[in-house]
Amino acid sequence: MMIKKIHKNILFVALIILIPNHSFANNAPIIQPGAPGENSKILDPALASNIAGASYVEADVRFLEGMIAHHRQAIVMSKLAKKRTNNKTILDLANRIDVSQEDEINFMESWLESRKEIKTNTPHNHHMHMEMTGMASPEELIELENSKSTDFDRLFLQLMIAHHDGALEMVEELKKYPGSANEPLLNEFVADLVNDQGVEIERMNIIAVNLSDDPRSGLTAGLFIADEAILNLELIASLRKPVGFYDPDDPEAKGEEDLTKDLDEDKELTTLEKSRARKSPILSFANTDMAFRDDLLVAGNYHGFNMYKIDEDGVPSLISSIVCPGGQGDVSIVGNLLIMSVEQIRSRVDCGSNGVGRDASSERFRGIRIFDISDLTKPKQVGAVQTCRGSHTHSVVSGPSDDGKIVVYNSGTSSVRDEEEMEQCIGDIPGDKRTALFRIDVIEIPVSDPSKSKIVSSPTVFADQETGALGGLWVGGDHGDDTQETKRTDQCHDITVFPSANIAAGACSGNGILFDISDPYNPKRLDVVTDIGFAYWHSATFNNDGTKVIFTDEWGGGGRPRCRAWDPLDWGADAIYDIVDNKLEFRSHYKMPAPQ
Repeated sequence: MMIKKIHKNILFVALIILIPNHSFANNAPIIQPGAPGENSKILDPALASNIAGASYVEADVRFLEGMIAHHRQAIVMSKLAKKRTNNKTILDLANRIDVSQEDEINFMESWLESRKEIKTNTPHNHHMHMEMTGMASPEELIELENSKSTDFDRLFLQLMIAHHDGALEMVEELKKYPGSANEPLLNEFVADLVNDQGVEIERMNIIAVNLSDDPRSGLTAGLFIADEAILNLELIASLRKPVGFYDPDDPEAKGEEDLTKDLDEDKELTTLEKSRARKSPILSFANTDMAFRDDLLVAGNYHGFNMYKIDEDGVPSLISSIVCPGGQGDVSIVGNLLIMSVEQIRSRVDCGSNGVGRDASSERFRGIRIFDISDLTKPKQVGAVQTCRGSHTHSVVSGPSDDGKIVVYNSGTSSVRDEEEMEQCIGDIPGDKRTALFRIDVIEIPVSDPSKSKIVSSPTVFADQETGALGGLWVGGDHGDDTQETKRTDQCHDITVFPSANIAAGACSGNGILFDISDPYNPKRLDVVTDIGFAYWHSATFNNDGTKVIFTDEWGGGGRPRCRAWDPLDWGADAIYDIVDNKLEFRSHYKMPAPQ
């Protein structure tokens, strides 16, 4: 009987614990401690059960508040159209923007209000938010208000394209905050806003192009025959790619449809999103570079190279096509030797087309190839220099010298290969000064026996001259508000030499550099510059007497349009420098204004 009694008591206690009984809980306080030193406070049950940040963050609220003001200015500009133009296309556009922006404002205000985040005492004044990206200034709004007809149309499009693009930048800023746009409704709204604004920008750009009297306006593309506009030049010949240098099943190199992409067929997409919906053909047959010797033209290609003889009228005729896949295909000619840059991991030592797997392999080739082209109909690979980051470009610095050697600077921009493949190839290990990053390669080619070509040094040309830190130049990132994101300087994309002056100019990812190459084996830095509008320092070119350098920027990675009507003229532009006492002095930017 005693045992049964104990079991009953245990069961009674268990029920008390498991069953919510308000008579037991009424007097138990729920405490929330404050910051160190602050008093704790008592919470009511409803507040205590809230989970912080479960659905949205403060950045979401600030974004919507800013976007509401941003949208209101678009409505203000759209309402000006009715009395200032009779262009039906512009009027339809303005009406569409008016309606869509009002609908989106209603959604944003409703979203904020339902979460008790709406500020009812905030004046609806878009002038208070002029500092936001893409907003028209008061002066620009006055100019728009005072314009008419085609002048109004052009200015309206110019301001509205910048306005829409600013909204896209605001989304990019929002996404930098952890947990932002995570709430399902807001996430869908932001995704739709990005697509819709992008599509609208492309529509407006087409309208703007049609209003332009620029001869480049309205040019249409074509695989073999396309529209063209040319100024101060004469087109002598345009050659199709030779057989074997294009995919006969995909001659336009558009790639295959990516079936893993879940696309809404009823949704209009931007050109960029359409391209992302296809699997890229990885530039397998892309032309990359040209080199000349007398009447010989060599055209480099990711798939190898093609050799042409140029006749007296300047028209090239194909001599031979050499298949040796691997990209990048940068080419140089010195006498009877052809030097070619190779960087892709699929490239093989034997020039085979069947590629190489990702595991370490002695069959892989990344570096510079050397061909004997004394017989133009049958070139032969006679040398190959393996490098840690492959070869994106190279520059012949000197030679052949009296000892019969050519000196080449190699610029590798790809990933560092596995140590199992080349033991001297050390990756990005903090503090390890053996790293293959932050270097260029100095390669020596004996003309009499190119098979003995080798790397003789890999100088750390970006090092801090006081501390010795290898990454002594631009560390990557932006330069402040409204500036470009510039890549870290751990490589040179392109080095151009001016031998008679013993100088070279390097476009080195995050910086432009002037080198002293009096000793070709030991280049020394003379000066370094950067630019708040550059994304990636891409190439350097001297004028004919070596007193100026033009640096180019590769904004968008080389595969995205960055000469659009709404792109800044000082981003992705050429930067022109004078060389004064071995220093680079900035003179100006130049970017060709484009209607497209």
